[in-house]
Amino acid sequence: MAGHGLPVYSWRLAPDGLATRRQLRAAGLRPGGQDVVAQLERPRYRRDPLTAYLYRVDLAKPVRPMTPGKAAALAKANTARRTCPECRTDAGYVIPTSLGTCVPCAYPEEQRAA
Repeated sequence: MAGHGLPVYSWRLAPDGLATRRQLRAAGLRPGGQDVVAQLERPRYRRDPLTAYLYRVDLAKPVRPMTPGKAAALAKANTARRTCPECRTDAGYVIPTSLGTCVPCAYPEEQRAA
């Protein structure tokens, strides 16, 4: 997007009044439909630079409050991420996608040895 007329700032040199999505969120704000006004570029060794888009803080809107329905859906989704599909128990942690099951189900021989 650098060639599309957006100002490009170096890392940590953006002017006051502009913020990234994460910075807006930390302040309890969201972009609120506004267009990107500039971008930051953080150089990296032997790779393309990291890019972050900047939004105007004065046009940002407050984050929408969590509704009871959203809170319930989020709790249900997090419970599903902790439930082992093999033994159907709550593992107490988010099941790693690399394993697909809880650690005792993924490595039953190590559990018997212990």
